[in-house]
Amino acid sequence: MNPVAGTTSQTSADGRLTVNGRGYPRPGRPVVVVCIDGSEDAYHERAIADGLMPFTESMLARGSDLRGACTMPSFTNPNNLSIATGVPPAVHGICGNYFYDAEAGEEVMMNAPELLRAPTLFAAFSQTGAKVAVITAKDKLRRLLGSGLAEGGICFSAEKADQVTLADNGIEKVLESTGFELPSVYSAELSELVMAAGCDVLARDRTDLMYLSLTDYIQHKHAPGSPVANRFYAMLDRYFERIDALGAVLVVTADHGMNAKSDAEGEARVVFLSDWFDAATGEGASRVILPITDPYTVHHGALGSYATVHLPDGADRDTLRERLAAVEGVDAVLTREQACARFELPGDRIGDLVVIAERNTVLGTTAARHDISGFKEPLRSHGGLTEQRVPVLVNRPVELPAGHRLRNFDAYWIGCHAAAGESLSA
Repeated sequence: MNPVAGTTSQTSADGRLTVNGRGYPRPGRPVVVVCIDGSEDAYHERAIADGLMPFTESMLARGSDLRGACTMPSFTNPNNLSIATGVPPAVHGICGNYFYDAEAGEEVMMNAPELLRAPTLFAAFSQTGAKVAVITAKDKLRRLLGSGLAEGGICFSAEKADQVTLADNGIEKVLESTGFELPSVYSAELSELVMAAGCDVLARDRTDLMYLSLTDYIQHKHAPGSPVANRFYAMLDRYFERIDALGAVLVVTADHGMNAKSDAEGEARVVFLSDWFDAATGEGASRVILPITDPYTVHHGALGSYATVHLPDGADRDTLRERLAAVEGVDAVLTREQACARFELPGDRIGDLVVIAERNTVLGTTAARHDISGFKEPLRSHGGLTEQRVPVLVNRPVELPAGHRLRNFDAYWIGCHAAAGESLSA
């Protein structure tokens, strides 16, 4: 794997790395970051209250129970890459799961390494000889997170654990070593395989840096405190205990939260933006992009609370923005410049307008393009400002610098300092 073109990391004489402008001491023990996809604080709080996460309860009593913010949009790819690089999308370039490449004139999944504009911490550490392991639930993240990883690094997805090889993934026989059969991508077991494999690798290799990225299938289907959600978090508790017992600094965070997106009767609340723009600017004249779009439509039906819109030449952007902001269910409409300034986004990869829905509403194109008829549970999704709050749980005491705004992409900054026995500095 080759380093990201045009980017650098620096290593000082004492082994401290500077990556994307942030300093990371060489950890004196393993640092494991777990990203619970789609988790909000209510999930672990309810499970603890119900007596199902005894280790996590004791861990937080002696460690740190913090709350931070994820990057916008509150989707999987931009936030996983922010955690992996330690910086926001304006730097690393991944601003959604999906975007419109205006130069090429085509809509593109944001899962190719060449779209990444900054090196990951995994690449930087591995290229200095550190042992690094990256295990994801969904294969869509694997190539991005593994970009630049040096030979000997481990990177694979649970989704394709039956296909791993030493040559391609730095590991083999994952299913045999964990005792798992290959899980469905739409299951809790996919995340459990990530955790089980991570514990096996940590015990065997004493990895310096490890990243375990889960799937939000459970959170899309089950609310905090529900029996299924509680069982999922009870399972995580057992693996957290194993990671702690292996002597690692453990940081648990999330890429985004999750909210119900339906009315009292369970009917999805959707604003269909393509219909609105067809009426406002002419049929097909505007292009609505839903950056939540990915191959896993059973999770969310490609309905999230954030969208971008590319307008036709000559369109009155400000008037359209004001009119759309008044539509029921719309929380905010920002120009490209406003969105870049407020959310630290790459301006060349978003539309002329950024649209954010209210807490219990999602944004779609047209009704015909979104099939959620097979959903057994009311729609739950993410992408907006109301899914920005995420937990940051650490098995060590953490004292943040005065005035520091905690973000999920501070995870390795916190973990490496804790593992090196150093205080955090602004």
